Amino acid sequence: MPNKKHNQAGQDPTPEGYVRVRGAREHNLKNVSLDIPRGALVVFTGVSGSGKSSLAFGTLYAEAQRRYLESVSPYARRLFHQMPVPEVDEIEGLPPAVALQQQRGTPTARSSVGSVSTLSNSLRMLYSRAGDYPPGQELLYAESFSPNTAQGACPRCSGLGRIYDVTEQSMVPDDSLTIRERAIAAWPPAWHGQNLRDILVTLGYDVDTPWRDLPRKDRDWILYTEESPTVPVYAGLTPKETRAALRRKETPSYQGTFTGVRRYVLQTFANTESASMKKRVARYMVSTACPECEGKRLRKESLSVTFAGADIAEISRMPLERLAALLRPYAEGKDKDTGGLYAEQVVVRRRIAADLYARLEVLLALGLGYLALERSTPTLSPGELQRLRLATQVRSSLFGVVYVLDEPSAGLHPADTEALLDALAQLKAAGNSLFVVEHALDVIRQADWLVDVGPMAGERGGQILYSGEPGGLRKVDKSQTRRYLFDEAPLPQRAPRTPTGWLKLEGVRRNNLHGIDVAFPLGVLTSVTGVSGSGKSSLVSQVLVELVSAALGHAPVEEEETPGEPSLEQEEELPLEGRIASGMEGVRRLVRVDQKPIGRTPRSNLATYTGLFDQVRKLFAATPDARKRRYDAGRFSFNVAKGRCEHCAGEGFVMVELLFLPSVYAPCPTCEGARYNAKTLEVTYRGRNIAEVLGMTVGEAIAFFKDEPLVERSLEVLAEVGLDYLRLGQPATELSGGEAQRIKLAAELQRATRGNALYVLDEPTTGLHPLDADRLMVQLNRLVDAGNTVIVVEHTMRVVAGSDWVIDIGPGAGDAGGKLVACGPPGEVARNKTSRTAPYLRKHIP
Repeated sequence: MPNKKHNQAGQDPTPEGYVRVRGAREHNLKNVSLDIPRGALVVFTGVSGSGKSSLAFGTLYAEAQRRYLESVSPYARRLFHQMPVPEVDEIEGLPPAVALQQQRGTPTARSSVGSVSTLSNSLRMLYSRAGDYPPGQELLYAESFSPNTAQGACPRCSGLGRIYDVTEQSMVPDDSLTIRERAIAAWPPAWHGQNLRDILVTLGYDVDTPWRDLPRKDRDWILYTEESPTVPVYAGLTPKETRAALRRKETPSYQGTFTGVRRYVLQTFANTESASMKKRVARYMVSTACPECEGKRLRKESLSVTFAGADIAEISRMPLERLAALLRPYAEGKDKDTGGLYAEQVVVRRRIAADLYARLEVLLALGLGYLALERSTPTLSPGELQRLRLATQVRSSLFGVVYVLDEPSAGLHPADTEALLDALAQLKAAGNSLFVVEHALDVIRQADWLVDVGPMAGERGGQILYSGEPGGLRKVDKSQTRRYLFDEAPLPQRAPRTPTGWLKLEGVRRNNLHGIDVAFPLGVLTSVTGVSGSGKSSLVSQVLVELVSAALGHAPVEEEETPGEPSLEQEEELPLEGRIASGMEGVRRLVRVDQKPIGRTPRSNLATYTGLFDQVRKLFAATPDARKRRYDAGRFSFNVAKGRCEHCAGEGFVMVELLFLPSVYAPCPTCEGARYNAKTLEVTYRGRNIAEVLGMTVGEAIAFFKDEPLVERSLEVLAEVGLDYLRLGQPATELSGGEAQRIKLAAELQRATRGNALYVLDEPTTGLHPLDADRLMVQLNRLVDAGNTVIVVEHTMRVVAGSDWVIDIGPGAGDAGGKLVACGPPGEVARNKTSRTAPYLRKHIP
């Protein structure tokens, strides 16, 4: 690292080897200036929402990307997702940058671990050039081993591995109903469905006998016919009256054309442009493994080529750990079986195997050995996806690059964090710089240089509290990070609660869980721990949620999926294996608080999701001015035509297409971003119009709505979970997964807690500063004190130590995990000699 005294904010020396930032104003940054060393591990810290990501990604990476894109052709620029130009006066000494951000996998099963890591490309080359071919079969090219190409895809299932159709059971789920009672659930609702029923009456079919009692011939024709007869329809007449009208050849209401149920479902899915219609009919389609490729997705010729006795689909299903063990002898030239191969093929096999093995070693070191190449990216956590891309960079041998990483420790057990630090050290040793946004104290302690942003979030943040070597942060009183980094924030002492009962699960099977029995205590806070990939999420977020949902007879209460484009390429649902042996009498309600977005468009925001906005609109509608104008609460919604700005339809901005530059969103020229029309904005409550209220932060709104108990309560709960810096109208698209999860938790906390609810949270401290994690724990304990049960999957040992009960799964990941290692109060689990969690938990137990 360059030789320089550590630099408090405000000093101005700029020696060689530093990135010089002057006048950064992105988002909430307060015109900050600082110098950051190159060739070092620089960690950006601060409470959630303080501005550290605005500095690392919104300023430094965005500027590096802008400079790079200026050097490529305008046409090539269009292929990049371009970030907005940052608000900054100048940046000097900034090398080219590579961003490794937290992001969900692309929503298609065709994107996999193998494609993200590019290992599948090398594996296909290995099979193509050095695989064992059946006698007489022509040489195949690498493309022939990919299910995503015409050369390789199974012709029957188009490379999906599954075929999709409808069955009588899927189209008619309740055969005790009559056609009039909507036995044919797959038919369209409302008028269209009634029309098809009336056509059946004209055709002479019985619509008032239970489906199961109809002749098989009639049922098959209604469901599967390809015929489409057009017949007269007499709307509103009974079957008897219809028959009489037909005999008399009366003029019908209209001529109707019949469509068989299967044909309706498949045609609608293929042709409709309505996402909601497509989503509806997709529910009636069932998938089965393709009989031709047996689910392997490739054509028979490709599957006939083997390596080490396995076809490429079988190899792609192996855990990476096992695949590395299989390739090792070939990589080291110790393989004995070279019969039938030319000398040239032996060399090729050794070279490709060596490259694959070296890249797999990096993935194994990062704790990803439990994954398989065919695992699709939608099933990966953001942390797993980021580490996959990090492994690719470690092998890329780039020099002089700045890697900007967003919480690389997210989703990592402390044991896996050590492997992550080794990978980062390799990148630094290769002559690169690392700018890391991070909350994990284990990573922060390894930094060469700390940049602490704060002191708090939103408008109360955006200042550089400290920039220098880690030890110097101890002297910065305003820093919230300092208290946790130097152990000045001891965990509050309290005796663990006594369970009020036990929810016992038996014979649980899912992924790497093979028939285990687990007892979850009720009426307490439980943390489920274990290394990444040990089976924690399979047990809690999948099996426990599904079993309890089924026992309660409903889906878990959570954010409803935003209507989107359904796809048949999604992962198939896994069979539910296991049962609840006892304890359901202590659970009346299940709430899963996850990190899915609270909405996918800017129209969804914090105020609308929590229901807070309904109360605010009622207050505006009750003002004398609004009553005089006869404005109801709907007038103050930006989703309703009468109150919103006509030009932008209540969006508040319009998109401006700039061809070779990134498209920009400019404030609407009519409403200037207010979202409402001028007449609506004339109405004020306590001197503010509705747009000004949406522009307030939660903290500002608490003071503004004092003495309005319904609004005040919602706002106070949002502040208590650490979201006082968010604006009421902040679009859902700008919120992180952690922020979305806390908004859901706040929405739940403001409800009257009746007790006996089971709350399930998967890694709720992801993206949280230790201060915010402490605030979250206070709220989780409130839920428990109200008579509820809280179960969290967690890696943060401070949270685990503050729990009443710990269930440790492991001991390792993948095949080496999936067992119940230890369970009991935190102090007891910390003493367990076989638990990989215990050594890290002990540090937090007095």
